[in-house]
Amino acid sequence: MSSQTLPEAFRLRAGNFNLLVLRLLDPRPEAVLPALGDQFRRAPGFLRFAPIVIGLDDLEVAPEAMDFRGLVQGLRALEIVPIGTTGGTQAMKQAAQHAGLPPLRPVGGKEAETDLPVPAPAAEAPPPAPQPVAAAPVAPEFQGSGRAAMLVTEPVRSGQRIYAQGADLIVTATVNPGAEVIADGNVHVYGALRGRAVAGAADDATARIFALNFDPELVAIAGFYAVREGLGDAPIGRAVQVRLEGEEMRFAPLG
Repeated sequence: MSSQTLPEAFRLRAGNFNLLVLRLLDPRPEAVLPALGDQFRRAPGFLRFAPIVIGLDDLEVAPEAMDFRGLVQGLRALEIVPIGTTGGTQAMKQAAQHAGLPPLRPVGGKEAETDLPVPAPAAEAPPPAPQPVAAAPVAPEFQGSGRAAMLVTEPVRSGQRIYAQGADLIVTATVNPGAEVIADGNVHVYGALRGRAVAGAADDATARIFALNFDPELVAIAGFYAVREGLGDAPIGRAVQVRLEGEEMRFAPLG
């Protein structure tokens, strides 16, 4: 009998992803969920279908006092996708794991890198996360002004999220509503910025956002953000530069 080698069907590899951490300060879902829903209703789609990690380090409660299953259900109702936990006691991690939230452990000292989690069996399997949307075509990185940059030459569609890790991001087309562009450095949009732009994602408070047609859903620099309704006297529809001054966001015309 001849043996036949089956073709390789898959490979498991650790990856490096930029994940948001929701640090719980109150253990009650009935306190967290309305506040979270109210905050992001002001920025429609900001966390829509975003994978998020639940931070437990700030909680000092007994594990049985945590309603992880209610928290998971509530987050999914807000179209946020909880994928695991970080921090907390061993008992708290086990309680979260039974609700379908495996513990995530940093690898190599970088919070953005995690081991592949192996979830414990849960009484109720969590629904699958939405399939990621493919990013727009991106040109190879190039060097400019001492910092690498990522170049995107086609419109960023609703539902797309593009992240320039350790680099500036340059978009030569429109960032449509519901799209998100993120950079550890500056964000340049040589078109209409109608979606969300996040600069200084690695806590660089000197990063800036530039847009030739400024009409965003949300802008953020180094964790400080402003939604559409909070842009004040920003020149909407004009060429704008956004920067931080202390903890205040400033909007200045370009040119």
